[in-house]
Amino acid sequence: MSKIKNTDEGELAIVRAELAFQKEEKEKLANELIIARKELAFQKEEKGKRAAELGIANIELAFQKKEKGKRAEELGIANIELAYQDEEKGKRAEELGIANVELAFQDEEKGKRAAELGIANVELAFQDVEKGKRAAELGIANIELAFQDEEKGKRAAELIVANKELVFQNNEKEKRAAELGIANEELVFQNEEKEKRAAELIIANKELAFQNEEKEKRAAELSIANKELAFQNEEKEKRVTEKDKRAAELIVANKELAFQNEEKEKRAAELIIANKELVFQSEEKEKRAAELGIANKELAFQNEEKEKRAAELSIANKELAFQNEEKEKRAAELIIANKELAFQNEEKGKRAAELIIANKELLAFTYISSHDLQEPLRKIQTFATILLENETLTENGKYNFQRMQLAAGRMQQLIDDLLAFSRIATTELKFDKTDLKLIIEEVKAELKDTIQEKHATIEATELGTANIIAFQFRQLMYNLISNALKFSQPDVPSHIIIKSEIIKGNKSISEKLSMGKNYCHITVKDNGIGFESHFSERIFEVFQKLHGKEVYGGTGIGLAIVKKIVENHNGIIIATSELKKGATFDIYFPAD
Repeated sequence: MSKIKNTDEGELAIVRAELAFQKEEKEKLANELIIARKELAFQKEEKGKRAAELGIANIELAFQKKEKGKRAEELGIANIELAYQDEEKGKRAEELGIANVELAFQDEEKGKRAAELGIANVELAFQDVEKGKRAAELGIANIELAFQDEEKGKRAAELIVANKELVFQNNEKEKRAAELGIANEELVFQNEEKEKRAAELIIANKELAFQNEEKEKRAAELSIANKELAFQNEEKEKRVTEKDKRAAELIVANKELAFQNEEKEKRAAELIIANKELVFQSEEKEKRAAELGIANKELAFQNEEKEKRAAELSIANKELAFQNEEKEKRAAELIIANKELAFQNEEKGKRAAELIIANKELLAFTYISSHDLQEPLRKIQTFATILLENETLTENGKYNFQRMQLAAGRMQQLIDDLLAFSRIATTELKFDKTDLKLIIEEVKAELKDTIQEKHATIEATELGTANIIAFQFRQLMYNLISNALKFSQPDVPSHIIIKSEIIKGNKSISEKLSMGKNYCHITVKDNGIGFESHFSERIFEVFQKLHGKEVYGGTGIGLAIVKKIVENHNGIIIATSELKKGATFDIYFPAD
């Protein structure tokens, strides 16, 4: 029974454990159901949100549909606007003609601006030179001021030393005066002591005289006594008692005389010592008097030195005052110079800003020339060629179109030359050692056809290397040689001579050349038609032509480009010529 009971209890425990486990599982399932319900509620909310988003999307689609309709309307308006732009393009073509006239005016303005820039560059160069001079003067002034400050410091140190020396001398003088005062007081005391000792000596002498008188009296008395003793001796026998008494008195008197003699000798010895002391004091007084004389002379000398030093100090103070005045004047000059330099720097900054604006305008003009102006010209030339080749025109029409082509070609050439001129003015300057013969050979190769047509001979001798901007110098030689070929005499073969040499600068050649400086001298000479000498400066100006376009073509910019290139090389160009005798161009630029 007990075993069965134990078994039932074990099963009950297992059942209870299982029930507890099931209860826990039931609770977990209940929790999961709660979580599931929450998730379903969340999904329901998300479904509502999604439905709202779908509603918004439908509204947006409807809006996009309306926008599409509007865009279609805008496309229609754009087509109308394109038609309007085509009309505007025609008007713009008309405006280009006006722009050509305006460009001609701008070219004139550009020439004026170029002249102003040249003047501005000369003025800036002068200001730089003046600024360098002023900077040098300021440097010298600063050095001089530093030297004056050092001298002033030295003089101040000397004055301090002199003042210390004067203070020391004054102290020494005061000490010496105090010593002299003490010495004088001591001399006065010694004189008083000497007078007292003299008074004592007088009293002692009087006393000695008195003692001598007493001694003489006592001697007289002794003589009388002796006489009396002799008399008494005679009376001795008579009066023994009286004799003994008188003998005793004589003994006493002799002892007293002996004592007085000793005192007299002592007083005599004291008088001798006092006399020696008086002699010594007299000698000391004379020495002290001599020292006082020397001290007085020394004080007089020191006073003279002090007056001299005071005079020197006065002169030094006046000199310092003068130096301070000069320093203040120099400081005022430096302030004025600094203000002037600041003003010049401001002016230079303004001028630089103006140059930057001018360069920007030149760049804008270059862009317009290289893009906006050349495109219409190319179309004019192209359409004129098409019309001449493909359309049936009258002779007068063909002539007019040919003239239009020639005018467009001249315009094209003018734009190309203006572009070249503006690039020369704005290109970065980079100098290199270059063989001049190679440049001449390149130019000859480019002008080969013209050289053969003119039966020209180009003689280039004694050419070396030069420190130049290669592509600019090639343009320079091309313009000079092509000019020589273009202005050659009819039926006379053109002969061009090019030479190069290194020379020393000389004012007889040009005032612009520096004396003693090395220059590269290049000569280009031809046997062409030449020109009158009074045109030697005018030919280098922009758009200046000595002949009409019917006789010789060109834009009048070629020699202006040549001059600009020479100026970029810090050089000068001189043209000399006579009619029918050719022309010579002399170029000078620094060789180093």
